[in-house]
Amino acid sequence: SFAVTLTALFQGKTTMWEGVPPAAAVVLFFGLMSLVGLLEATQIAYFAVAKLRVSERGSNWFAKKTCESLFAGKDGQPGVNLPGYMIGRQLCVVSMMFFVATVTSTNVEPGTGENIFGMTDGMQKFCNTGLLGALITTIVGSIAWRLAGSAFPIFFLSTPPAWIMYKVCLGFEASGMLNGAWVLGWIHKKIAGFQIDEVYIGTAEERAAKNMADNEDDLQIGAGHMIILPGFYETAPESLKELLRADPNVAQYLKSIHGMEKGEADNGNSQFNI
Repeated sequence: SFAVTLTALFQGKTTMWEGVPPAAAVVLFFGLMSLVGLLEATQIAYFAVAKLRVSERGSNWFAKKTCESLFAGKDGQPGVNLPGYMIGRQLCVVSMMFFVATVTSTNVEPGTGENIFGMTDGMQKFCNTGLLGALITTIVGSIAWRLAGSAFPIFFLSTPPAWIMYKVCLGFEASGMLNGAWVLGWIHKKIAGFQIDEVYIGTAEERAAKNMADNEDDLQIGAGHMIILPGFYETAPESLKELLRADPNVAQYLKSIHGMEKGEADNGNSQFNI
């Protein structure tokens, strides 16, 4: 997809506006994808830190200012800036995607002898659908950034570009163009009876005070570690899955392996000692 799209860009065979130099089109392509990716990563990062204690949100100036703005509400409750950012972010992403589609869509008339890489007319027609550009923006400009945002949320909160785009998105929302979203959200809340998470589980500080702090070992995942043993259950052989379901001791043993991986001492209490 990259090979076809970049070749088309350098040869001026995309739906890019006339008069834009090929080099400028390539720079615009990667620039827009980076901005879209940043917005995708930060939305995941913001939700990841929403349930953390203030002391766990980093000491970087941008991270602190972002969190103070995102979660500024009455009586310690979440404010409107987080949903406001999500609304403005969506408008920002959609607008950029229109430009990205213009940059990445090939525009070669089959049968003219100008097919990219000399491909057949049928393949050129397929490329002209814009699917290759969609694959690039979905994988490279969206999903990959989301995975990075979930693994390293504090890092994305600490970057100046993320702070700038946060303010831009709030500006889009403040324009009022998408105020209808608030009305529909309010109606949905009334019908479904939604309550904020803090009503059910309390704030991160309240959970810690009651000795109910979040235990990352229960999930075996964490920042910088997408999956850690024994979180491989879904990809394990079927025979091992059956054994895990039949004998809870197997799962406990795998968890002990995870503890040893982290350097936690067993103190001779494990039933798996030899």
